[in-house]
Amino acid sequence: MSALAQTFSDFIVEQSGAQGARVLEFDRLSGGAIQDNFGLTLELDGGSRPGRQEFVVRQDAPSGVAESLSRPQEFRVLQAAFGAGVTAPEPLWLCEDAQLSGRIFYVMTRATGSASPRKLVKADFTDAQRRKLVRRLGAELARLHSVRPPAEGLEFLGHQGPDNPALSRVALYRDYLKAVGEPHPVLEWALNWLEQHAPEPGARVLCHCDFRTGNYMVDGDELTAVLDWEFATWSDRHEDLGWLCSRSWRFGRDGHEVGGVGDKRDLLESYAEVSGVDIDPVAVGYWEVMALVRWALIALQQAMRHLSGEQRSLELALTGRMVAQMEYDLLNQIPELEEGQC
Repeated sequence: MSALAQTFSDFIVEQSGAQGARVLEFDRLSGGAIQDNFGLTLELDGGSRPGRQEFVVRQDAPSGVAESLSRPQEFRVLQAAFGAGVTAPEPLWLCEDAQLSGRIFYVMTRATGSASPRKLVKADFTDAQRRKLVRRLGAELARLHSVRPPAEGLEFLGHQGPDNPALSRVALYRDYLKAVGEPHPVLEWALNWLEQHAPEPGARVLCHCDFRTGNYMVDGDELTAVLDWEFATWSDRHEDLGWLCSRSWRFGRDGHEVGGVGDKRDLLESYAEVSGVDIDPVAVGYWEVMALVRWALIALQQAMRHLSGEQRSLELALTGRMVAQMEYDLLNQIPELEEGQC
């Protein structure tokens, strides 16, 4: 770890134009099941960022999942989001020379606060604080979705994304399920339902595609950063809203539809106020179902990383054990949506 800290420090010195640096703190950060994240605090001598500076270094993990962007691609997405006014870490420097640390990485600023879902959903917030935070999440998504294709630097995402993001997702997830090589009849049933009930596609926008409790930082009751941009792509804006409201990200607080924190009405009202676009609640519900299917398949892929021997990890193995919960939620949510639309 000390050698890795020095490698990162030397890179930052070169990029910032500093005369030197002293490593004050260096540790592996919690979370980041798909990529490796390190916290690095330096005392920089001169250069563009002199003095005590706190950074996060985000580096490729030994193995990955099919949906994930590369670190250079993720860096470009983060630049676009930061430029659109999203409260995200400032992307500073990208290193594409894998020989330097053994893997490709980039450096960004470190935000204050915590991203722990356990702490956030159990926080002793007042109703006003919950409403404030949820409205802030809606505003952040509205700013992100102001980025439309084509956009300079994001050519790797394609010209404008699929003609129908919902049906494209269904086809992709059928392929993922086939690759798993195990029978999962609930997921197959849910994919059939999603194909039959796909809504008309809206305008293509830049979607985070993992915007949820656990991937944003909160200090007190203030949002300080949106994290983990590796799944971003062009899609329908309802995908991000549905993902945030999915039952999987309420962490046991089902009464708070938005990430276990607050009410969906506040989220959608704030989004509409900032974006000028009215949101269809039925489409959000549809994408909540899609979110359950997608997370179940990602969980299966995570388990395969462990079972295949690519990356032995208790965390990855336990993630695979969560699939039954997503299947149970699907068995409940789809009939609820159908009943509500009657």
